[in-house]
Amino acid sequence: MNRGFGIVRQNGYVVRDVEAAMKHWTEVLAVGPFFYLEEAPIEAFQYGDQPSDLQVSIALANWGPLQIELIQQRNDAPSMYRDFLAAGHEGLQHVACWTEHFDEDLDRFAALGYRVGQSGQAGGSDGRFVYFATEAHPGTVVELSEVSGSKGRVFEHIAETARGWDGSDPIRRIGS
Repeated sequence: MNRGFGIVRQNGYVVRDVEAAMKHWTEVLAVGPFFYLEEAPIEAFQYGDQPSDLQVSIALANWGPLQIELIQQRNDAPSMYRDFLAAGHEGLQHVACWTEHFDEDLDRFAALGYRVGQSGQAGGSDGRFVYFATEAHPGTVVELSEVSGSKGRVFEHIAETARGWDGSDPIRRIGS
């Protein structure tokens, strides 16, 4: 990988109503199906260098090779999502690049001067993520997401399901 972050694999949209957003994406844009976690299991979440009790709902689908992530924050815990909404925005908040070499890439970006705005893990110890404080205007936050383990396998399942999706069963609830 060069100095840049790599290929954008995901667009992350922060929304006020994830149910309405899924409806729009599936019915208007024909993107789906969405895999929906009403209470996403985010662990070790930090805003800057401080722990934060983030509670979010997340929905994931693929639009061709690009993963679409819809995020609704369910509490007022400090996060870049909360800040984005408080600034009057809704919609594209970040783009994500995926890596199987998380520690190496994180060290490289830190050496280039990038600062972590928030971090945590989803999908076990091999599902770490960081959002760099790169926002110059809405939608320019860059996420580095680890996909070397179970999270990567889930992402591939979502992409494979989207490739053969016929429009039926547009929202697939996980953990409910």
